[in-house]
Amino acid sequence: MIETLKSAWKTPDIRKKILYTLMMLGIFRLGSHIMVPFIDRSMLANYISSNSMMGLFNIISGDNLKNFSIFAMGITPYINASIIMNLLTIAIPGLENLAKEGGEEGKRKISRYTRYTAIGLAIMQSLGTTLTISGLLTDKSWYIVALVTAVITAGTAFIIWMSEAMTEKGIGNGTSLLIFIGIVSSLPGAIQTIIDGIAARTFPIWMLPVIAVFMLVTIMGVIEVEEGQRRIPVQYSKRVRGRNMMGGQNSYITMKVNQSGVIPVIFASVITMFPNTLASFFPNSKFLTKVASFMAWGTWFTTIVYVLLIIAFSYFYTAITFNPVDIAKNIQDYGGAIPGIRTGRPTAMYISKISSRLTLFGALFLIIIAIIPIIAGNVLKLNLQFGGTSLLIVVGVALETVKTLEQMLIIRNYKGFLK
Repeated sequence: MIETLKSAWKTPDIRKKILYTLMMLGIFRLGSHIMVPFIDRSMLANYISSNSMMGLFNIISGDNLKNFSIFAMGITPYINASIIMNLLTIAIPGLENLAKEGGEEGKRKISRYTRYTAIGLAIMQSLGTTLTISGLLTDKSWYIVALVTAVITAGTAFIIWMSEAMTEKGIGNGTSLLIFIGIVSSLPGAIQTIIDGIAARTFPIWMLPVIAVFMLVTIMGVIEVEEGQRRIPVQYSKRVRGRNMMGGQNSYITMKVNQSGVIPVIFASVITMFPNTLASFFPNSKFLTKVASFMAWGTWFTTIVYVLLIIAFSYFYTAITFNPVDIAKNIQDYGGAIPGIRTGRPTAMYISKISSRLTLFGALFLIIIAIIPIIAGNVLKLNLQFGGTSLLIVVGVALETVKTLEQMLIIRNYKGFLK
């Protein structure tokens, strides 16, 4: 990893991309310290820490919600909009054709629809959050509520622009990097909380080695699973084209063990907390308040729903990003075959069977990482929620970014060789 970073930094065009990404992340952190006006700061931190839904959103936003900065909503509305657009692309034939056959223009239209949806969700979520903390406003007039809603909605729109700009002109996926930097930036505060807890004797000191071992095992497990691959051998027959002999070589179909990454965990957590989010829009509704209390984060029912959603989103995300039928068709068109498997439909079924098994293993791995902190928090009465998922995101994004740098270096060296 260090050698890859050194080589990337020595390459001028890649160095510009790295500096652009760092500049954007610096702006994101700078915006995290620009506070929204008319908020009682003395009561805000205690309110966020005592509210499980707000606490989880706060981790994703990188303490922006706790500080109630202009980036309080983080990138969550954009993630929700991506979920909705993925579902609509499957449900609506017009959008499906646009995504598959529209080419670059189709992708741009889908991205535009996603942005519009994200802004709409940001407005609703900002209004709901403002109404939820209305008791902390120094002025509760409708004008102040509208002003606070507009400020954090504008902050979310700016984050969406930064995310897409980083993806286009920087290194790696902009959305993942913003979540990454938000989690990393909250680490010093978490360490300080543990130190204060030990000093006040509210945090057992024997938990330190347990947490250290858990983090080490989690990091090693994430690296092994993220780097794990299943290779399916493919043999290509020899074909004569003019005076040239084509084919006659062996290749592999490379399939990742965890094909969906951390996306199912993020999607599942957002959907699980939806009743709480909906209740924040209608604080006077007794029915929604009861549903929200029943669906509180960390209860046995919510944890079961969380687990089922992780499995469902793992299969869903794999289905929309990996198509065995297309792969089988491409193998057949190029005169290839998997040893012992007939071409066409049997090949597609064979690849689909392997993909299903890998997806189940990846989903179980994500479940273990996601629920251990919840169980530990309930048993030990410690606030450890989302800890395993935070590590999963940090390590996964770091590996993904390094791989992106390696690919850029390989492409650049290849182009230099051709010249």
